[in-house]
Formats: sequence, C-alpha cells, structure tokens
Amino acid sequence: MTRIKTSRRLFLTGAATLLAAPAILTRTRAYAAVPKLKIGLVSPRTGLLAGFAEADDYILSAVTARFSEGIENNGKRWQIEIVAKDSQSNPNRAAEVASELILKDKVDIIVAASTPDTVNPVSDQAEVNQVPCVTTDCPWQPYFFGRGGKPGQGFENTYHFFWGLEDVIAVFLAMWKDAGVGKSVAGLFPNDADGNAWGDPERGLPKPFAAAGYTLTDPGRYQPLSDDFTNQINAFKRAGCEIVTGNMIPPDFATFWSQAAQQGFKPKIVSIGKALLFPSAIAGLGARGVGLSCEVWWSPSHPFTSSLTGISAADLANGYTKASGRPWTQPIGFKHALFEVVANAVSRAADLEDPAAIVEAIAATDMNTIVGPVNWSKGPVKNVSKTPLVGGQWQKDGEGVALKIVTNAPSPAIPVTGKLQLLA
Repeated sequence: MTRIKTSRRLFLTGAATLLAAPAILTRTRAYAAVPKLKIGLVSPRTGLLAGFAEADDYILSAVTARFSEGIENNGKRWQIEIVAKDSQSNPNRAAEVASELILKDKVDIIVAASTPDTVNPVSDQAEVNQVPCVTTDCPWQPYFFGRGGKPGQGFENTYHFFWGLEDVIAVFLAMWKDAGVGKSVAGLFPNDADGNAWGDPERGLPKPFAAAGYTLTDPGRYQPLSDDFTNQINAFKRAGCEIVTGNMIPPDFATFWSQAAQQGFKPKIVSIGKALLFPSAIAGLGARGVGLSCEVWWSPSHPFTSSLTGISAADLANGYTKASGRPWTQPIGFKHALFEVVANAVSRAADLEDPAAIVEAIAATDMNTIVGPVNWSKGPVKNVSKTPLVGGQWQKDGEGVALKIVTNAPSPAIPVTGKLQLLA
C-alpha cells in the first residue's frame, strides 16, 4: 500500500462515506483546523496487468505536489490523503482492497483504472457502499454491461470515462481501409470480461465488421495464459486470414505470435488491443514486434493539457521518461486525468460532507483534461463519458521502435505521425 498525505488549497475533496458514522465524522471535521478528505486508488501494480500501473508513482508524486498547498471549497481549505492499493491484476483482490479502502481506511472517494478486472469490482464495491467513484482505462461496454448496467438507468455512485468498442472498431477499420489486403479477419478473444465484450455477436466486433464487408473467423474463446494456439492458427490459415485482431494480455499474444511463425501463418496486418500497448511488450517480441498495430488512447502528440498543472501531453510523457529512464506509456495520461476529474468535481460540490453532493458534482462534470473532454451529460449511456481514440503502429525509429499514429479518422484533432506499413 502506498500512502501519500498532502495538504491542498486549490483542490477540494470531501464526502464522508455512508459507512463511517456520519455524525462522528462531521463533528471531527467541524472542529478540525484543516478538514481532510481521503481518496482511495486501486490499480494493478503487480501481476499480468502491471504495465498499466507502471507510472503510478510518477503520477502520484506530481499530483501530491499539486495538492500540497491545499484547496478551497466553499471558503474552507481541505487536506488530501491518497491511499493507493494494488489489485495484483486479480478481480477478487481488487474487490478486497476496495472494500478495505471503504470500510477500514474510510475513503471519501475511490478511483480505479486498468481493464475490467480492476475497474468493475472496485466500482461494484463503491456502488454497494454508496461511495463516489470515478474509473478509467476500460472500454465502456465491459464496464457498463459487464456490471449489469441498463441504458437509461445506469448506476448511482459510479462514473467512468474512456472510449468504447465502437471507437476501436472505427479506428481499426480506418487503419485497414486503404491497406490493400483481403477482408478476411482472424479474431482472438479470451474468456474474460474484455474478450467476451470484444467478441460479443451483438455489441462487439462481428456485426460492424460484417457491415463493412469483412469476414471474421472466431474459433471461440480461449482460456487466458493458454500455451497452445494451434487450433486457432489452423482455422485462420484455412480461412485465408490476412488480418488478425482481438484483445489479449501480452503473454498470450507472445505465445500466439511465436506459434504463428512456427506454423507458417503470416498475416499482413495485426491489430490487437491491450497486448500491444506497451513498449516493454513490443521489446520482448524483438524484431517481430515491428509493424504490429493497436489502438492509441493517449500519446505525446495529443493536443491536450492538464487542468491541474497546465502541463501538455508531450511534457507529461517526456517528464516520465526523464524521471524513470523508461518510454512513455498510454495509461500515464488517464491516470493523471483521474485526479483532474476528482479535483474538478470536489471543487464544485455543494457539501463535501455529503457523498451524494460529490456524486452530483461528478455527474455534472464538463471539463477538458489531458486526455480530452470529459462530460457525462453526453452519454452514450448514463455514467459514461467517451474520450478520443486513434490508431497506431510500432515502427522503426532510429535505433529503436516508436508508436506512430497512422490513422486519426475518428479523431482528426490528433495529428497523424506515420503511415501504416504491411508486415513482411
């Protein structure tokens, strides 16, 4: 657990959870010289999804510095304490630490990021315990429908900002449109929340692909950490697939990609969600990592700035690289934006002692962040605000490899930095 204490003047937070005796909590804050608000953060620091939380320490350090002078709300200055816990890339552990944050640490607001395995169980704990919650880094369909959300009804206490499957579909189709390859697509979908959402015949990739003239070969769900993709590869070869898509964790893609080479399966385009987001995963593939493509949620090229610090996307990414010696990663911007959204909402809350007032402020958010606009009034469903998405490819860049934005058709404000190249 990481515990970061700050005192802040320009940042507000509050809201006693309904789990902690409200009368006692209110009295304690009323007599405190500087009232304190606790924010709980859950992310996968360790385990198979650890790449999503690689920059947590860097972001928390910057946010803490920003909050160090305190923040005012309704003429009162508030102190902030951030309590961060590791989900260990395990949904059961995510639910457990979220419960600890709510019941033991008595956080006033909880935030979480990185795939349905973390976001959904944390959000469910917050919803049950009536604690304000903001999440990101998970396509909205597995977040919303995976939690039993119903359009027009949604949830009371939990809000999410990210892109949706319709956006990644639009990005991939735009990326492939003028590539001159056959329209036979291989689908790789694991038996997990992401894979089931991406492969869902109604809400996932199959219908839009068919409408665009593509034939999707889906051999069925495979178990995560599978060590044999022979059946899938044989099905793809029989169908003459020239494109591979899907959603995988890095170890699964590495196994598949190695076996594809061994078994003579040579697609011309590979566009995979999740597995190909991180420089470390691409580096682990060696020369066979060059030319692979993925969705791009955030990059140094995104023309957005932080509402907290005024820093640009480029400067945030470069700052991380300078501080860590590691390449920038896409989750950096969204982890930073979580605290932008919380800061904005609590600064507007009518009563920071009332969780419902904080939820009301979150729902009314209309702001620009380092990942783009966040506005829950625009949908596509209650509790969800969409952020822009483009497509990228890992290409040679000097002595190394860099993620180049090769299509911006769905989000033209984000500049293209390269052109799609077919795999050899």
